[in-house]
Amino acid sequence: MTTYPLEVERLTVAYQKKPVLNSVSFKIPSGKLIGVLGPNGAGKSTLLKAMLGLIPVVDGDVKIFGGAYHEQRKRVGYVPQRESVDWDFPTHALDVVMMGRYGHLGWFRRPGAAERNLALECLTKVGMSELAGRQISQLSGGQQQRVFLARALAQTADLYFMDEPFAGVDATTEKAIVALLQELKEQGKTVLVVHHDLATVEQYFDHVLLLNGGLVAEGPTQEVFTPDNLQKTYGGRIAILQDFSASASAGQV
Repeated sequence: MTTYPLEVERLTVAYQKKPVLNSVSFKIPSGKLIGVLGPNGAGKSTLLKAMLGLIPVVDGDVKIFGGAYHEQRKRVGYVPQRESVDWDFPTHALDVVMMGRYGHLGWFRRPGAAERNLALECLTKVGMSELAGRQISQLSGGQQQRVFLARALAQTADLYFMDEPFAGVDATTEKAIVALLQELKEQGKTVLVVHHDLATVEQYFDHVLLLNGGLVAEGPTQEVFTPDNLQKTYGGRIAILQDFSASASAGQV
């Protein structure tokens, strides 16, 4: 029997009795980079938070490697939206990355040399080792995003949820994130990424999940990322679809 990294069945979430996600079901195979796509308000971030138990659900079931999230917590890494983080909190970049080890240490063990070395290694992977001692409030937006990616790496997870990691970053940081995603895939990890830029979907992801309140389509990018499915997902947002079509015709997608 196949055990999937992530199985979602009939997941329903509502805010103030208004459904945001309605009976969403899908299974994600191992070792894939999955783009989670949809218009604003489609429920993309809500989906990630619901699967992580950060918000209550009305109905449905989420299995991570065949078990509940609280049973598999150590195997899951999470990169939240940068805007949702209090960057004025007085701590250094290295300390933030070492927080990724707390789930492995438990309540009573303090991080030691091994955790510090791993955190520095993760900062090096995202090009931030020289700023390990910098206060996070003094970092640029792209640098802050890299720190959170390094923290996720420090979790040494098998399944990653990343909520808009490309939002507001410079071209250099975007390239670093793409390289990191590819490295995780080569290691057999599975990564779900909430993403907005349709023009880079085929380049970045080999699997897509299209949402708009419910699941529109899910599967390999070459099969699912089609003008017809995009029309179903984005509806009357013609400008977005026209931009996508223009890029595809020019060979830029």
